Amino acid sequence: MPALHLNRSSPVWLFDLDNTLHNASHAIFPLITANMNTYLARVLGDGVTPADDAIVNAARAAYWRRYGATLLGMVKHHQVRAAHFLSETHAFADLPSMIRAERGLGALLRRLPGRKILLTNAPLRYSSDVMRHLRLRRHFTHHVAIEAMQVHRQLRPKPSTLMLRKLMRKHHIQPGRCILVEDTLANLKGAKKIGLRTAWVTQYLKMADPIGAARLPKALNRPAYVDVKVKSVRHLARRLHRLR
Repeated sequence: MPALHLNRSSPVWLFDLDNTLHNASHAIFPLITANMNTYLARVLGDGVTPADDAIVNAARAAYWRRYGATLLGMVKHHQVRAAHFLSETHAFADLPSMIRAERGLGALLRRLPGRKILLTNAPLRYSSDVMRHLRLRRHFTHHVAIEAMQVHRQLRPKPSTLMLRKLMRKHHIQPGRCILVEDTLANLKGAKKIGLRTAWVTQYLKMADPIGAARLPKALNRPAYVDVKVKSVRHLARRLHRLR
């Protein structure tokens, strides 16, 4: 696809996928977590006996906190192939039956001015299947999955500011014209550091972080690095004046 060239009044929307455009917490995230635990237990075991839950949970949490994604820790410290990890952890017998999303998302996206890019830390095959099921693919000019988030041949998924800067350069986007729509605060915080606008979607959140190490506070206060907090992406259009 060609690079994006925008006029001064047209924003560029970077949409996250899981727990932003659909409810991944309903069934998809629990299965990914189970698959990931099985994978880590096998890799961290002694070759015969899988590692126990305590070792698995500690490694998953430590790698997520240090690198922003458990995958990066597994690649760096255990020579795991990223493609194999993503394939194994995103294996679903019947993905369509697990997807839950609001109706009218296509109409919503049509009402939002400017180009839309899907920017997801999920793998390409899985995210393509979800977008196809939601019938949203035609609303996005680009689909950037985790496999494409590389800087100097190293995976750099969200919240990497290096990856975001590279994305801006590739598509000739000024950061101030870009709006990141996300459920994950760490990703929004990184984007705000380099000048992007930020919109926090909260309705599908069950935990304060992707590894489930911290529960959400009762009051979801809007951090200073979040320009707009909305329960649903359906509310973005009415808050657009806050994002310009």
